[in-house]
Amino acid sequence: MLFRFSDVCKSYGAQQVLRAVSFQVNPGEHVGLVGRNGAGKTTILRLIAESETPDSGSIDRLRGLRLGVLSQHVDFDGDRSVLDTALEVFAELQALESRLRDLEHEMTEASGDRLTTILDRYSEAQHAYEHAGGFSYHARAEAVLLGLGFTTDEFGKAVGNLSGGEKNRLGLARLLLLEPDVLLLDEPTNHLDVEAVEWLEDFLSAYKSAYIIVSHDRFFLDHTVGRVLDLEAGRVDSYKGNYSDYLEERQERREAQQRAFEQQQELIARTEEFIRRNIAGQKTKQAKSRRKMLERLERIASVNDADTANFKLPSTARTGDQVLIVERLTIGFPTRALARDITLTLRRGERLGIIGGNGTGKTTFLRTILGKLPALEGESRWGAGVSIGYYDQQLRMVDDRHTVIEELRTIAAASVTDGELRGFLGRFLFSGDDVFKSVAALSGGEKGRLAIAKLIYSRANVLVLDEPTNHLDIASCEALEDALNEYGGTILTVSHDRYFLDRIATRILFFSEQGGVEDFDGAYTEFYEAHHRPPDPPAEEKKPDKQLSAAKSAAKSASSGKHSGKKVRPPAPEEIEAEIHSVEGEVAALAELLASEDVARDWERLHSLNEQYQSLDARLQDLYRRWEQSLQPE
Repeated sequence: MLFRFSDVCKSYGAQQVLRAVSFQVNPGEHVGLVGRNGAGKTTILRLIAESETPDSGSIDRLRGLRLGVLSQHVDFDGDRSVLDTALEVFAELQALESRLRDLEHEMTEASGDRLTTILDRYSEAQHAYEHAGGFSYHARAEAVLLGLGFTTDEFGKAVGNLSGGEKNRLGLARLLLLEPDVLLLDEPTNHLDVEAVEWLEDFLSAYKSAYIIVSHDRFFLDHTVGRVLDLEAGRVDSYKGNYSDYLEERQERREAQQRAFEQQQELIARTEEFIRRNIAGQKTKQAKSRRKMLERLERIASVNDADTANFKLPSTARTGDQVLIVERLTIGFPTRALARDITLTLRRGERLGIIGGNGTGKTTFLRTILGKLPALEGESRWGAGVSIGYYDQQLRMVDDRHTVIEELRTIAAASVTDGELRGFLGRFLFSGDDVFKSVAALSGGEKGRLAIAKLIYSRANVLVLDEPTNHLDIASCEALEDALNEYGGTILTVSHDRYFLDRIATRILFFSEQGGVEDFDGAYTEFYEAHHRPPDPPAEEKKPDKQLSAAKSAAKSASSGKHSGKKVRPPAPEEIEAEIHSVEGEVAALAELLASEDVARDWERLHSLNEQYQSLDARLQDLYRRWEQSLQPE
């Protein structure tokens, strides 16, 4: 046990956030913490980190527990470089390095018994240095920085000049290098591009210590956690498996709860009828007894919303078979083309997910096909009978002067009742008095839900959506996905939310950094699996005299092969095992040589051998990774 919550309660003023929360986290567990915005997820992290205390209940922690906390906002200032700031977490190793240098200096001036004493001290310090990873920590730090999106040119940049997003990435890098007993990660994928998120997924999947992740990125949770804690109504329920497993088990639990609710309602109805008929008759005593029983009965909550459970989305007018035709389209600006030679035909009912890095042309593509920007070359045209609903990130389609229900009524027929409008809005999580809120008072996520609701209600038969899940919590994303899956028209959506794309998109359009565009027939998971596995490195990179530096080798192993599309026959596990055996022998021989007295006296030789050791160690780690991948089924 690392730590345990026992009946923990926490309130802020009159608002009770946590109600008798109990759960335990054990060594090595990879845990996801999910819940709606404001449910108390960050409060739980603060309680674990002891930056807050519970109002009641207890939190038991393992003695000496080392915590690593990543908050949503990290700050650095001063003139220290990015690399030096990352290396600060290895202060003990750096002190050992300094000790070794001092001893090396003393060796040059000592002789006889004093030299022997210094050599003994040096041997002890060098053994401690090697045991603590001293020969590889520089490479590890560089590899983590590269994996999280820093370039080697940025290693020397002063931390005081970093942007907010860069500071958050540097804070995450330091935390990963620190390797505490428990990582507490609050939205770790913020400020990361897709490649950095994929690198982080691989890193955390292989992480040996425990962590708790709060994240709205459900695809990320699917690839990094083996247990989910669901925080709802101030209580925590635990589920085994990743996020998809959690969804399946949660649905089963809700169905069981609903059956229990309905059975209890039948019992209550029968009991109330018995009481009504017998309270003044011969069975008065029994009726009073049953009335007391009902008063003490713990009521089971319904999980169905009666106002929205059976509501159907409005149908859309039929388009022609070809909804959008794009022929050799080049998009961008007069001074710079972003993507070239885009050719595709989108058919009725298809759902196109558009992905790529920042600045690759995704939104520009939408604005070009909508006629808001001119094409640089080629053309695009819409098919017959197309009616377009466009969702932009600025949410210009909703009017702050209206209430929620008034905004929907602006496009509703006069005969539609308020009850019908409220039922429709309930599908988008506007329940009760929420429909009378002013649009101006809504959060960004609530405005987004309202804008999508309005587009679907308008009966547009083509939806063009630019980052529709921005600012949405998980519950809102699920509501949006359910609505779009019932929608009968065609969808084009730009999104960084890979789980959303997996549920919605039937086809992927990938914009690369080089200006190319790939049209992939399949869902995001299929695209991910087709592009994520790195190819075998070229043969010349395996030769010792052609080795990359440790940092570049580690970074290359983490990111090579993405979106390459090339098929290279992977080596058999036996081939990799033979190479591992050979390299392990070289590492062992080099480690023995580094510990010898002759090398200790020759600083230049020691430095040279140390660099060779780092390079071989990085190569060995890459071989281990490739060997593990070779054992996985295709």
